[in-house]
Amino acid sequence: MTEMAGMAKAKAAGMAAAVGMAETAASRAGTGGPSDKNKIVEQIVGWSLVVALAMLVTQLGLA
Repeated sequence: MTEMAGMAKAKAAGMAAAVGMAETAASRAGTGGPSDKNKIVEQIVGWSLVVALAMLVTQLGLA
């Protein structure tokens, strides 16, 4: 019975360490989010990809 208790305690400690590491990583992660300053560049690149995809579809005769 004590062996099972020891295993459960070790599992709980491992889970706590994993949660702690995830919280640390989440606090450091910079995703860009709403504070992006180059929105115009993002818009230009996005629309360029749309146009390129449209040209590809047209050339392949899929539309």
